[in-house]
Amino acid sequence: MRDVYLDNTSATPIDPRVHESMVPYCREWFGNPVSFGDRGSRASDAIEEARTQVGSLINAPANEIVFTSCGTESNNMAIKGLAVARRGRGRHVIISAIEHFSILHPARTLEKFGFEVTYIPVNEYGMVDPEQVKRNLRSDTTLVSIMHANVEVGTIEPLKEIAAYVKESSAVFHTDAIATAGTIPVDVQDLGIDCLTLAASQFYGPTGAGALWLRRGIQIIPLMEGGVQESDKRSGTHNVPGIAGLGKAAELAKQEMQSRNEKIIGLRDRLREGLSKKIEHINMTGHPTNRLPGNVSLCVNFIEGEAMLAFLENVGIAAASGSACTSKMLKSSHVLNAMGYPPEVAQGSLLFTIGVENTVEDIDYVIEAFPPIVERLRQISPLYDKYLKSQKGGS
Repeated sequence: MRDVYLDNTSATPIDPRVHESMVPYCREWFGNPVSFGDRGSRASDAIEEARTQVGSLINAPANEIVFTSCGTESNNMAIKGLAVARRGRGRHVIISAIEHFSILHPARTLEKFGFEVTYIPVNEYGMVDPEQVKRNLRSDTTLVSIMHANVEVGTIEPLKEIAAYVKESSAVFHTDAIATAGTIPVDVQDLGIDCLTLAASQFYGPTGAGALWLRRGIQIIPLMEGGVQESDKRSGTHNVPGIAGLGKAAELAKQEMQSRNEKIIGLRDRLREGLSKKIEHINMTGHPTNRLPGNVSLCVNFIEGEAMLAFLENVGIAAASGSACTSKMLKSSHVLNAMGYPPEVAQGSLLFTIGVENTVEDIDYVIEAFPPIVERLRQISPLYDKYLKSQKGGS
């Protein structure tokens, strides 16, 4: 049986060159970066090199990079830390309705502490309308957070246009770029944003290593206190191997992004076309062209995503249903619901995410293996049976 990994949105495999860069800081140069001595000094040097590498990836000064444990921590730090630090200027926050739960949940926490949150809707492609953001900006708006791309449906948002409107206010503009940084070109200066979240696990770096870019001069309240690390913005002992790996992954991503994406886009389009031809009653979700290179998201009518995942696993194919953080919950995707998909359709969501290690043979295997799974599940689906009866009755 073939082993095909198409769940790169959950985590990408570590590039061997990234792993090699981490090893010395696990055994030989394992010192604490804030301690004296050669080991501590070597560890500190590794962190600063990684800070430069990550800054170069997104065109930001190295001294504006703050290392964290993951994207979720960075998002929590941005939403809570920026809003609380700026509460004297206002208590109104704007986010989109399709943000990751690491944005949505902190926003709901802010509401409990007296903040007002406006949730911007999206169209059928999952796209935020910049004019909607403009109309909702107020004199007391202190923070706007709109993701750069939605990892579940692949749509890339018009950040630059939104930023132009936010600049006219006194609000700070944060973006969750976990889906894009290291995958497509991200230039924080060109985008006009103030704060950005990224995670190594999305571009062939280690899990448990993330970063927050914060434009100089913008105040933030730290979530983690009790130490002097990260210029007092994020206390706690550094994960030196993880940070070194994040830096190396960022360096490689910048160098190889174009060649990686040329390959991945070809495989993505091959899979989209193949599934569309072989399976009836499916909806390709997200924007048809303005989307992430490796994202193939769809809804298969009349059956549930969890069942499809189980059958795919039995034939050696790893995929996802909904976001990586909610795929084990038996409820429909809030992203698809916000895009207008009814719950019974959204329940059939499936996400294939293609990476650099995938091949044409992998894609062709999925195109052949998946349609029989759909047919088998529809044979035992009450919804499909009801549909067939309605078709017969109407003929």
